[in-house]
Amino acid sequence: MGKHKRWLLLVSIFCSFSMNVSANNQPTLNIYLDADFTTMKAAAQAIELGINTALSEEGHQINGYQIKLVKKNHRGNSRRSAKHLKQYIDDDNAIAVFGGLHSPPLLSNKAFINQHQILTLVPWAAAGPITRSDDKENWIFRLSIDDSNAGKFIINQALNQGFKRPYLLLENTGWGHANLKKMSQILQESNVKTIGVKRFNWGLNNSQARLLLHDIVAAKPDVVVFVGNAPEGIIFAKQLAALNSGIAMRSHWGITGGDFANKVTIKERNTIDLQFIQTKFSFISSSQTEKSRQVFNTLKQISSIRTPQDIPATTGFIHAYDLTRIFISALKQIPLTENKASNQRLLHQALENLKEPVNGLIKSYDTPFSTYFVTQPNAHEALNDKDYRMGFYDNNNAVQLMKLNNKLGN
Repeated sequence: MGKHKRWLLLVSIFCSFSMNVSANNQPTLNIYLDADFTTMKAAAQAIELGINTALSEEGHQINGYQIKLVKKNHRGNSRRSAKHLKQYIDDDNAIAVFGGLHSPPLLSNKAFINQHQILTLVPWAAAGPITRSDDKENWIFRLSIDDSNAGKFIINQALNQGFKRPYLLLENTGWGHANLKKMSQILQESNVKTIGVKRFNWGLNNSQARLLLHDIVAAKPDVVVFVGNAPEGIIFAKQLAALNSGIAMRSHWGITGGDFANKVTIKERNTIDLQFIQTKFSFISSSQTEKSRQVFNTLKQISSIRTPQDIPATTGFIHAYDLTRIFISALKQIPLTENKASNQRLLHQALENLKEPVNGLIKSYDTPFSTYFVTQPNAHEALNDKDYRMGFYDNNNAVQLMKLNNKLGN
């Protein structure tokens, strides 16, 4: 290449760069979304939609800063998630990380998150220890189901419905272990004997599922309480339905994060009387408000979504929207500067001390978070068991919420 051509190329690059700078002269803050966009794509996309809908209401600009969403795909792998957290640390414009459906990456990296003061917001992952720290540094905030309460809720609702012989079927992860401990405790307190417990690993096949279910059916339970995600949930649900044993299935909500409803037929779901835990707002079965209609209209403007049934893994959208609105409220409460550490520290304090209520889809949040102490383990939990419901897939594969059955109390 001649000198003249090289000069023209350099001028072209410089002009292009100058145009980009002038077109984007606002400083930028990056929100990272570290989720599983491969195996649990529906849940990750729902969370992404929820964040972007809330940001769109602000024009993606807050206090003179442009807010950008940076997507990271950890594929359910804790090491990949750790890599993304390190990238976040190296990004001077980063302000917060949103997690995804999986609990293990958050559990594995919790100490690293708190040590490096990475502001982490959780709209789905439910494992109880995620938001509990053994020391004063706690940088993880959650607006989701909390397994410290969820296991009790699922078990109590099953007992309220008359089941007396539960069998626990749980994934072999930190999430599964935490649920086993809590569910076993609640059953013991209710004087109900656990008929049995089985663990399974991610990626099991039909043959492995049939072997596990053979032992479960032989124990003659009346309900299988399942803790796992959509890929394994699909296999177990279809195999249990094929056995036509009359055993019902009550599940954690991990099954709703994928394509469960498209893979498990209406007949199969009815055969096992499938129900699963949810939170108490739905675009389908809840009374709609001016707020919910406004949110859905914004969603339609920024996406191809046209009906509530089009939203993938609706729970992820609802929680991510509400959590982002809380994040925005905290962000507006602080003086933003070019100092990343200062921004994060002030934002952390603002989240624990919100001055104004935040109007969300699930409810109005009046100081949803408070200062964390080991003696106040729920300080970074925006929801509690009063916000939970059981749900089921209707004939259109939409999630319908059920009324509470409080015969035994919750």
